[in-house]
Amino acid sequence: MSKSERNGNGDGRWRFWIDRGGTFTDIVALTPEGEVRAMKLLSEKPESYDDAALEGIRRFLGVKTGDPIPHARIAEVKMGTTVATNALLERKGERVALVVTKGFADALEIGYQARPDLFARRIRKPDLLYEQVVEVNERITAEGQQLVAPNLEEVRRSLEEIREAGIDSVAIAFMHAWRWPAHEQEVAWLARDMGFTQVSVSHEISPLMKFVSRGDTTV
Repeated sequence: MSKSERNGNGDGRWRFWIDRGGTFTDIVALTPEGEVRAMKLLSEKPESYDDAALEGIRRFLGVKTGDPIPHARIAEVKMGTTVATNALLERKGERVALVVTKGFADALEIGYQARPDLFARRIRKPDLLYEQVVEVNERITAEGQQLVAPNLEEVRRSLEEIREAGIDSVAIAFMHAWRWPAHEQEVAWLARDMGFTQVSVSHEISPLMKFVSRGDTTV
């Protein structure tokens, strides 16, 4: 926190820094007068409030639970969370299907063939974050030439099978989509139209040239 922030800026507005964990949410507030205050709330307490971060802001501002927050009184809110990291480490996230260019179903599993222990006789591979793979017969060259357009009816049938299996989240990663995203956009639109609750698309999430890195981040 800078000296000017500690002293307040004279605009009569509050500043908030929030850390939301799986158990507790910590909120640090800077009053318009430059006074630093802190509060700790349970991250989940549905009988009292819907969202711990918003509840903390309301309490600092003297606003009743559930009432609208007067945004004009707030200069900034910065928030970090370990919830997603915990879900990743504990493998407690949503069930995910990977949608990739045909022929690259194993690309993320193979990865870069990195071996931390070169001479290990028993290699323990980390669990995959995705549960099923859908291969789409599509291809755009590195120069942007369309070789094969995706058949959206075939894709729809494949996605319907995924939904019937109880999977509502998909990660889409096609070859060269970091630069030529048209096919990813078509399939993403289809998935959202079908009602998938989470559709992550590689050219939006991580527009990297390398397919494995881009796909891993998207998943």
